Order: sequence, then structure tokens, then C-alpha cells
Amino acid sequence: MSALLNPDDRPEEEAVPEGADLTLETDISPEPVLPEAVRQRITFLAAAALPSLPADEMPVPLRRVARFAPNRRARLGGRDIAAQLVADPLFRQRIGARIVADSGDLGAAVTSGVAPAAADPVEVAALAYLARPDGWRELIGAAGDAVRAEADSAAVTAQVRAAEQRAARAEHDRAVARVEADKLRDELARVREELGQVREEARSSAKALREAQAAQKRAADLLATEKGRASRATLDHEAELRRLRSRLADAESAAATGKQAAKDARAVDDARLWLLLETIGQAASGLRRELALGPADKLPADFVADSSADKPGAPERSRARAQDTDDPGRLDQLLALPRAHLIVDGYNVTKRGFADMSLEQQRKRLITGLGGIAAQTGDEITVVFDGAERVHGLPPAPRGVRVLFSRKGTTADELIRQLVRAEPPGRPVVVVSSDREVADGVRRHGAYPMGADSLLRRLARS
Repeated sequence: MSALLNPDDRPEEEAVPEGADLTLETDISPEPVLPEAVRQRITFLAAAALPSLPADEMPVPLRRVARFAPNRRARLGGRDIAAQLVADPLFRQRIGARIVADSGDLGAAVTSGVAPAAADPVEVAALAYLARPDGWRELIGAAGDAVRAEADSAAVTAQVRAAEQRAARAEHDRAVARVEADKLRDELARVREELGQVREEARSSAKALREAQAAQKRAADLLATEKGRASRATLDHEAELRRLRSRLADAESAAATGKQAAKDARAVDDARLWLLLETIGQAASGLRRELALGPADKLPADFVADSSADKPGAPERSRARAQDTDDPGRLDQLLALPRAHLIVDGYNVTKRGFADMSLEQQRKRLITGLGGIAAQTGDEITVVFDGAERVHGLPPAPRGVRVLFSRKGTTADELIRQLVRAEPPGRPVVVVSSDREVADGVRRHGAYPMGADSLLRRLARS
């Protein structure tokens, strides 16, 4: 049976049709086993030549297959074609004759039993199977051997190529391994070097630790010694504190006695002073009536302000009011004098007391504090600053406080001296400035100079 079909797929043998060619081969030997390439080539050649057969020469099962498209005929009808080639020798002879004729010289050579050396062994085997010349089995066997040899050669070539690829990969892996080994050796050298450094640092740390422990022990011993000394010093201090407390109690007792004596003496002085002031007041009232002096519209400082200073706003004159709620300081005593005039060197005071503020905040704080003093004492107060051209938007001064700024080309010190010279002799004029030159100048004109700290303490108390 033919190798074109599996044993289960072979059709039953058909009776030779009546009038068939009796010259058909009568070889009943089994069909040779065809290589797969030869079997596919036979099916393809038969499928291509199938439409060229007349309808009466075409087997009935293949008539439907002959109507298929050329590219589908061998794929869909190959099974039926192979069955008819095996079962119908007449059909095989007819289709083979057409295929051999279409093959030209190669078909003629195969029909004569010769296989050209340059011919494709698969094509020779397919034509030999269809034409069945003498020795066709040998041609098919030779084709099978050639196909198998070619397959073996291809397999060997594939194996050689695979082996070469494996060798190349192995060489690449060896190169990578060598690189990695070099890296590992470098890393090992670096780790060894770092280990040496760590060991050296560990030895240094151990040495430093021993030294630190020794120093700690010495410090502990010294601390214990110092604790003993501190304990003895504490006992001595406590004893001295007890003695001082005893002396303080004695001093407080003596101070209480002296305070009472001072109070009694102050009462006597107050009585004498009241009598003197009463006499002076009556004398001043009589002198005012005799001279017919009325209250002045402008004070001396106002004339100086009009001629030698710039005023941000019209000041209000204060009226004298006796008020003394301050502590027993010289500034409070001076401000308690009747019709006293307090003149303040503005920036000299603010820069000592409020230096961390801006100039605007310094002026505002000083003027506000002076307003409180004016309200308490009823005294005339004038505060003088340098440079009116650098001041903008100054708020109105409080009642009883005159705010002046020196004009361009003059200083606040010169303006203060002018204010002092303008006052009549005998009027109490107090100038607050820590500038020694200012203090010496106003003292020569009969004013009382006071330091800026006295006013700052007075403001803080207010």
C-alpha cells in the first residue's frame, strides 16, 4: 500500500472499468514509504494538473476537488487525491503523463530511468512515482536517502551552530566571570584595606577609651575632693550667714530708730519750710499787686521756640499745680519747686533708655512719659530733638509738653542753652542730659543739670 495514506485511510480497491487500458502495470508489490517532502510534492503536482483532465477521465471523488481554487486544492483535497493515486492506477497513469509532459527535459529523463545529477531529488522522486519507469523504486529510495542526508546535514549544521552558540555564550560567560572575579578581587582588596583601617581605628578607640576612663577616675577623685571642700565651705557660709543675719537684725533695729529720728527732724524742717514759703508767697503776692503784673501770654521758652527752633505743632502752656508723689530723689525735689521748667535733651535720654526701638518709637515713648509727669507736677516741660527735617508725621504733644526740633545748622545742645538763658534769674530750670558739656553750660547759667538715668527711673515709676 502507498505511503501517501495511512492504512486506515486507504480506499477499497475498485474494479477495473470496462474498456480500461490493459497495458497498465500489474506490479502488486507494496507501495514504498515516501519521505514527507516527496509525498507533499506528489500531492501538489497532482492537484495542479487535476483541472487539465477531461471530465470523463477524472474520478468522481475528485470532480468536486478540481473546482477548488489552486491555492486550496492541495490543502483541502490532498487526502482525496492521494487516495485516488493509490487506488486508481489508470488515474495515476493519466495524471502522471500530464505532469511528466509538463516537466519537460526532467520528466523525459526520469521516464527513461535516469536522474540528472543537478536535479532536485524530491522532484525526481515525485516524477518517478507518477511515471513508474524501470527502477523507479530505486529513484525514490535515492531521493529518500538524499532527503534524509540533507535533513541529517541540516540537523548536524543546526547542532554545530547550537554548539558554536553555546561555545560563544560560554566564552562570554567566562569573560564576564573573569571581569566579576577581577571586581571581587578589587573589592576584597578594598575590604581588607577598610578592615585594616577599622582595626587601626579600633585600637585608637580602645586607647582613647582607656585614657577617658583614667581621666574619668581622676575627675571622680577630684570631684570627691571638691565635694568635701564645698561641704566645708557650705558649713562656713552658713555660720557666716547666721552672723550676718544677727548683724542685720541689729542694723534693722538701729535703722528703725534712726528713721524715727529722721521723721521727727523732717517734721521740724517741713514746719520751718512751710513758714518760709508762706512768707515768700505773701511777699510775692504783694509785689505782684504793687507791680500790677498780670499773667503773661507767652513764656520765655516760647520766644526761644519762635526764633530758634522748629515746632511740629502748637504747644499748650501748662499751669502750675503742686503735686509731688515721687520717691525722695533730687529730680523729684526739683520738680516740686514752684513754676519749675523741665528741659529734656530728647535723643540723649531715649538712646540710653530705649536704644532697641526705632527713632519714631523712642520719641513717642519719651513724649508720652513726659506728658504723665506734666500731668502729675503741673510743671512746664520742653523736650528738644535734633533735626526737624528728618521727622514726619509726629503726633500732637500731650498737654503741658512742648516739643522742639533744632533747625538746620544748629544742634539740640545749642537750643537747650538758649532756652536756659531765656529764663529769668531765680526760676527753677532743670536740664536732663548726660552730656557733660551741656551740663556744664547750663550750670553756669543757674540751671540744675540732671542725668538721663534719673528721668528714666522717674518714667519707669510713672
